[in-house]
Amino acid sequence: MALLSTPRSAVQLASKGRPLKEHLFRVALLSSLAIALGFLAALIFYVVQEGWPRLDSMLWENQPSIRRPETSGIQSSILGTLWIIGLTILMALPTGILAAIYLEEYADKTKWYNRLIDLNISNLAAVPSIVYGILGLGIIARWMSFGFTIMTGAITISLLVLPIVIISAREAIKAVPPSIREGSLALGATEWQTIWRQVLPASVPGIATGSILALSRAIGEAAPFLMLGAATFIRFNPEGVWSSFSVLPLQIYGFITRPQAEYAVLAAAAIVILLGILLLMNSVAIWLRNRYQKRW
Repeated sequence: MALLSTPRSAVQLASKGRPLKEHLFRVALLSSLAIALGFLAALIFYVVQEGWPRLDSMLWENQPSIRRPETSGIQSSILGTLWIIGLTILMALPTGILAAIYLEEYADKTKWYNRLIDLNISNLAAVPSIVYGILGLGIIARWMSFGFTIMTGAITISLLVLPIVIISAREAIKAVPPSIREGSLALGATEWQTIWRQVLPASVPGIATGSILALSRAIGEAAPFLMLGAATFIRFNPEGVWSSFSVLPLQIYGFITRPQAEYAVLAAAAIVILLGILLLMNSVAIWLRNRYQKRW
């Protein structure tokens, strides 16, 4: 009887111990989330408190100044950031989505060159941003003679986020059930009609979420622009893609390096603007995911 009851007693002990482990694991997860949110809240509270005296209309209406911090603003940096992000959207998103469609729907995964492309895309997503800055400086700015312009910065940042866009788009396309494709093809639709009218609409939430998160990373990058010679103080707004430019991360760096205490307050106010843009973009990504997500 003792031998027969041994397996049953082991099962009972395992079933009794499992809820405790699950409870401890849940507590660990919630604790990690609380710590992360706590640090984020502390950071936001600190920068808002430090930059509150300069969170006024002059901050985005005036140009930067190296002599008058009380009236200095960040208008040129805001517009430079918008120029860079706008051109990055135009260049990186269509290219990344089309590449994801080819790799996921058309490419023969048994071919060695398609596997090599997959490996390189995964490796490029982990390359430090400073390497892209060196690439932009050596090839785009100098060899292609684009100079230190908005176009150079936009191409460099597009190359930076392109692997992330491709990977997120591929995962979103892969999440569409095969039965959707099979049903569309069985009804007489071509492969492209199936992709355009069935697969892509169903994968929009994942593609949009991954793309916005990639752009959120790009908007906070400073290392590539340091390599590309972007200025920290520009007193004029960009007038085109061949203009000199500055971006918010570099403008914040320029304020921090000034000896006057007023510039530290101004840098904190600029950080609030940058954090606001990032949180807005991430909120849009979450809204798109929740709004258009389908349960299969």
